[in-house]
Amino acid sequence: MDTELGERFARTLAAQDADGLKVLLTPHVDFRAMTPGGVAESHDADVVVDEVMLGRWFSPDRTITAVLGIDCDHVGPVDRVGYRFRAELPDGAFIVEQQAYLKTQDDRIHWLRIMCSGFHREA
Repeated sequence: MDTELGERFARTLAAQDADGLKVLLTPHVDFRAMTPGGVAESHDADVVVDEVMLGRWFSPDRTITAVLGIDCDHVGPVDRVGYRFRAELPDGAFIVEQQAYLKTQDDRIHWLRIMCSGFHREA
């Protein structure tokens, strides 16, 4: 198990680093996610990163300004990483949290499931 890879994934996502995310994912990653806006599914790392993660969730008008927390653990044979970010959107500061479950192969993520809280205005 590799909780370090989970933390690298969260920090790379927080940096909104497309190239870095693609290095962490296998090219044919098995990806599914659920957000308040819907469900996403793909088997193509480029689509996952460019269209879903950085194209929709954390698009250029949604700048992650702080990592508020990262927590890594295992659930049986699956690694889990939870992370909370502060993000600046056009209409103010928001908090967003995601839980990601992943399986690795050769130090890359080949299976990834993500559940997202959605963006909530910072109190």
